[in-house]
Amino acid sequence: MNKANTFEFFRRLAELNPDPQTELEYGRDNVYQLLVAVVLSAQSTDAGVNKATRALFRDVTTPAQMLELGEDGLKEHIKTIGLFNSKAKHVIGLSEILVRDHGGEVPADRDALTALPGVGRKTANVVLNSAHGAETFAVDTHIFRVCNRTGLAKGKTPLAVEKGLEKNVPGPFRVGAHHWLILHGRYTCKARTPECWRCPVVDLCAFKAKVLAKPGRK
Repeated sequence: MNKANTFEFFRRLAELNPDPQTELEYGRDNVYQLLVAVVLSAQSTDAGVNKATRALFRDVTTPAQMLELGEDGLKEHIKTIGLFNSKAKHVIGLSEILVRDHGGEVPADRDALTALPGVGRKTANVVLNSAHGAETFAVDTHIFRVCNRTGLAKGKTPLAVEKGLEKNVPGPFRVGAHHWLILHGRYTCKARTPECWRCPVVDLCAFKAKVLAKPGRK
């Protein structure tokens, strides 16, 4: 996708949704809860995580409180989420490190974040972007699919797509790009059947097998 089309791609998404936000629920300005939610969301839906964390986040707002709850207590809250045993271990582990090494605060640094249990590059990028407005691009399955389909940033690995986005996304859209792309992939450019018939950027997209008519309609 050339520069002009890339700019228009994001301009249209921004026009439809000027202030894109994560669909994960957490306390206002509570970066710790955001971090926990993102860790829990790995290989799980945001809706499923939100359902599990609503009661949890009413009682737990800090790493110290999470440690008081304990691993078994946390498991009771998140047992409906996939891989909840390992995720509970990660959350308790990262909470211990935050209390011990960071004064209970979540660091605003990618290297420090990825040193925490259960926190990879994608999770760190989400936290930096959502909490601090950093120009980071967290490539999940939705964004990986959208970028390769559309030609926005092709790559065989999430890191390659991330680097492509870093290079290609125009300045005005760099902070919101992650959210626009994930929402576009989640609700329009779906995995099995992309809903090209209602896509606002269909004419800019390089995908050859466009579904231009809604299934079931002639």
